[in-house]
Amino acid sequence: MFTGIIQDMGTFRRLSNRGGEILIEIETGLDLHDVGVGDSIAVNGACLTITGKDGRVFTADVSPETLSRTNLGRLRPGDDVNLEKAMRLNDFLGGHLVLGHVDGLGEVRERSTQHNAIIFGIDVDESLARYVVEKGSIAVDGISLTVNRCKERRFYVSIIPLTVRRTTLSKRKAGEVVNIETDILGKYVEKLLRQEGPDKEAGKDRVDMDFLSRHGFVK
Repeated sequence: MFTGIIQDMGTFRRLSNRGGEILIEIETGLDLHDVGVGDSIAVNGACLTITGKDGRVFTADVSPETLSRTNLGRLRPGDDVNLEKAMRLNDFLGGHLVLGHVDGLGEVRERSTQHNAIIFGIDVDESLARYVVEKGSIAVDGISLTVNRCKERRFYVSIIPLTVRRTTLSKRKAGEVVNIETDILGKYVEKLLRQEGPDKEAGKDRVDMDFLSRHGFVK
């Protein structure tokens, strides 16, 4: 689990296939003494497992599922990537709870400057747009951000100068794709409200609008 507070911009070195095993190789300025083989690290918001490290370089396995859902397969040698080590239970939660499970890709459609902030307008698929809400949390390339507003499939985020300087958003422009992880809470609520499952057949109480109304949560 992560917080969405980027700790370093690493450098992508290569993606290699060794006997059917796909490996990503990243160079970083992060102190890797406290992480070992088997530990988790987020690369552009995708949770990967470290399989080896040598000085400032680490490798991680990348599954076909990860390649299909993220922008990791589009990286070129020398590209910057956002890095965050897995959080500890006694860490400050400066962003929001980020699982590192990328839902899909978003496309940067707008980039503008407003006072000292940069505003990004990002389009996502309809299957993701329903989980994006105004003033809700979202992770873009692993960065914890607050949604300013939504317009159909497009949402807007305002980036302060510090975040721009310390992350890959400094180089993102219209037409480029970013990894998107929506807030997990919306997915759980949606599933609980669905009219399906064994509870329906058994006639038990489910968490639906009728249940909420009967128990005084909505009027």
